[in-house]
Amino acid sequence: MEIDYIRHFVVLAETGNYLEAADILFMAQSSLSRHIKSIEEDLGAPLFDRTTRKVVLNDFGKAFLPYARQIVEIQDEYNKVLHTCLSGLTSTLTVASIPAMVKYNITDVLAGFQREHPEYRLNIIEADSTQIFQMMEEKRCECGFARDAEGLFREMRQIEFTSDHLVAVLSPEHPLAHNEYLTLEMLEKEKFLFLNKNTTMYSICYNACKKAGFEPDVGFTGLRGENLIDLAARGMGVALLTKKPIEHLAGERVVLVDVVPEVATPISLIYPAKGKLSDALKKFITYVQDYKK
Repeated sequence: MEIDYIRHFVVLAETGNYLEAADILFMAQSSLSRHIKSIEEDLGAPLFDRTTRKVVLNDFGKAFLPYARQIVEIQDEYNKVLHTCLSGLTSTLTVASIPAMVKYNITDVLAGFQREHPEYRLNIIEADSTQIFQMMEEKRCECGFARDAEGLFREMRQIEFTSDHLVAVLSPEHPLAHNEYLTLEMLEKEKFLFLNKNTTMYSICYNACKKAGFEPDVGFTGLRGENLIDLAARGMGVALLTKKPIEHLAGERVVLVDVVPEVATPISLIYPAKGKLSDALKKFITYVQDYKK
């Protein structure tokens, strides 16, 4: 009997739901079902009474559950001891993230996880979402906080962590600076200031303008948002940026006006949907889920 299958039994017994248990275990529901069936065949009796919506432990399953929990606890204990004895070095988890980590509380998560799990070493890489996708494809990072504006990560698992939306960054002297909100159509004749063409933010802004019915006149593209803001403050054009990283600047040298309809940009933790996840990544995923609660 596979010990991992016993762990799967314990999780299913505690949740009473195949879908929920499969999500917790980061595995397919069909695989979980096969593992439970394998245990039942080894034991010679069913462990659950099944209905169309849930599974409930039968008397045989209730009798087996406390022993199954003990087996799982012992496995966790010896794995931890052996890992410490054999590795000598801590395991490394490579996490990529979009810039502006502070404003999205990503640094808080990374530091909190490191404090709670000193047995793992975090390797943190700052990159654009398109670069993070490439890094994950090439297995140069195990997970990343990214924007999935173009469906790049549709084949991967995602946990939405936070969200943001576009604002127009204007000089206080701009005729539209005192508006409560702006539609992109109202900015059609403006010269735009965007982040570089190979970034996800460029695609978000460009596609939003196209959806509004016009081709944006992009007068500047740059690597750093602060340069776009400075140019906007000097009346060189209108920058489109996400609000949270720059909202502290409102009322100083520039005015931030919400764009409507809202152009939302969710930020999610992305990780592989296929293949075995490392223990460090599993614990990091759990930490992020608990942080969100």
